[in-house]
Amino acid sequence: MSRGDRIALAFLGLHPDRARSLVERHGSPGAVVGLARRGGIEGLDPDRVRGSEACRIEMDRAGCRAVLHGEPGYPAALEDLGDPPDVLFVRGTLRPLPAVAVVGTRRCTSYGRRLASAFGREVAGAGWVLVSGLARGIDGAAHRGTIDGGGVGVAVLGSGSDVVYPADHRHLHDTLLESGGAAVTEYPPGTRPNGWRFPPRNRIISGLSAAVVVVEAGVTGGALITALRAAEQGRTVFAVPGDVDRQASVGCNLLIRDGAIPVLGPEDLIEGLSLLLGPPTRTQDPTAASGLPAGVDGDVLAATRSPIAIDDLIATLGLTAPTVLAAVARLELDRRLTRRHGLLHATPGVEV
Repeated sequence: MSRGDRIALAFLGLHPDRARSLVERHGSPGAVVGLARRGGIEGLDPDRVRGSEACRIEMDRAGCRAVLHGEPGYPAALEDLGDPPDVLFVRGTLRPLPAVAVVGTRRCTSYGRRLASAFGREVAGAGWVLVSGLARGIDGAAHRGTIDGGGVGVAVLGSGSDVVYPADHRHLHDTLLESGGAAVTEYPPGTRPNGWRFPPRNRIISGLSAAVVVVEAGVTGGALITALRAAEQGRTVFAVPGDVDRQASVGCNLLIRDGAIPVLGPEDLIEGLSLLLGPPTRTQDPTAASGLPAGVDGDVLAATRSPIAIDDLIATLGLTAPTVLAAVARLELDRRLTRRHGLLHATPGVEV
């Protein structure tokens, strides 16, 4: 199969099941693309068909690259799935390290949000990659915890590489990339976050991970879909138990009833994951708060009394980029640091 035809097919932005069905019916990605170009696919405008050069230009504009199934660089964890994405659009670095997915409902409680953040920090501290969906609620909290812990995160998108959803997670998305992580999607640049695109992306979240941790979940929604796909893929599923009458805990309690491993806190999670992944490959400085070296918060605030670019801040402090970026993310969340026109500035009135 031609690499260019496979990328052109991915650029049609079809549901992955439909794309797979069309290839089976017509014999090859090239045949499907040719049919689409002639207006032979119902509901698909022929103008959406892109040639190889147009695809390359759009990927360059979006800052992503195409990684194809069977090629070097394609995540080994996805190779054995029954329905692996044929093309992944990737920004950042996909690291060949053990990965753990932490997922949950957008409508989480403050308890769930704190726990997801703690899980993110602990996974980072153990030296593993954290995978989630960049959504509001549990996903975003887990990603922020990973950044706070100086770790590496992968965001799996239900949109194009250049379309961050929700839009207010743009900074979170960018910080994940700046910290050495990645954003991946099977949808081409420019793809809007239509609701039907999210269930298929959940198989990528679970597929990339050796284990899936569900913090809070209702009886429906993406977290439950991810957990079910994980079980189908042979991944280990952990779930946080909760009050039987709390809506955000119903899904987790049902997962535990059906065989998921209950997890009772960050230390319990790391102990369980260690049995699965082996011992942690690194540990956090015991003097650090939330995974950050002591004093970094104050150093960042002192250096941002006057507006400063992030690259200049890293050079000024003489610390590693992940350490500084984690501190910046933490201080922005606490509203002690603001960002305007690409420059960081300590919020007036804060104590350094």
